[in-house]
Amino acid sequence: MRRFAMLNPGAFLCLTLLLPAERTFKQCLPPDVKPTDVVSTQLARPGKDVKKITVGQKLTEMKAKCKRGKLVDRAGKEIRFYRLKGCWGNPPIDYQEILQKQKDELEKLRKKYTVIEMTCNPDGVRIS
Repeated sequence: MRRFAMLNPGAFLCLTLLLPAERTFKQCLPPDVKPTDVVSTQLARPGKDVKKITVGQKLTEMKAKCKRGKLVDRAGKEIRFYRLKGCWGNPPIDYQEILQKQKDELEKLRKKYTVIEMTCNPDGVRIS
């Protein structure tokens, strides 16, 4: 019983340290990005569960912080979000041009910022 009492305050401390970080992220996130938005997905088991990585989880993993109103990674480089295109069941006629433009934009952004690419398919369900 005594060990449990000692672990409980430790768990509480960990939770209180994590929650303010997420609140800090909210203050610096662009208006169209929420901590609960999905960055990436992967199948946990074929045909079954989809594991989703959220903006909040990704920023915590990167040890990001809010500095002077901007979101920065642990090295102090500003973070930008980019919503990927290309989740088409039946692609548009100009899909190659759209994807090339996306590639060019990402290359340009990466030169100055840390870029978090956000999936165009937050459900993780295969698009056919």
